[in-house]
Amino acid sequence: MSDFAERLEALETRIAFQDQTIEELNATITAQWRVIDGLTRKLTTLEEQMRSGSQIADPSTEAPPPHY
Repeated sequence: MSDFAERLEALETRIAFQDQTIEELNATITAQWRVIDGLTRKLTTLEEQMRSGSQIADPSTEAPPPHY
C-alpha cells in the first residue's frame, strides 16, 4: 500500500505543477493577444491615414531639408 500512496502523491504533485504551468501559459498568451490587438489597431489606423492622405504634408508648407 505504501507504493500506491507514493505513486498517488507523485501524480498529485505533477498535476499541481502542470496546473501552475497552464495558468502561466494562459497569462502569457493573454498578454500577447493584448499586444497583437493593439498593434493591429495601430496598423489599421496607419493604413486609413495613408489611404486618406491626411498624413501627407503639403510641399509648399514644408521647410527645405537642412542640406539646402
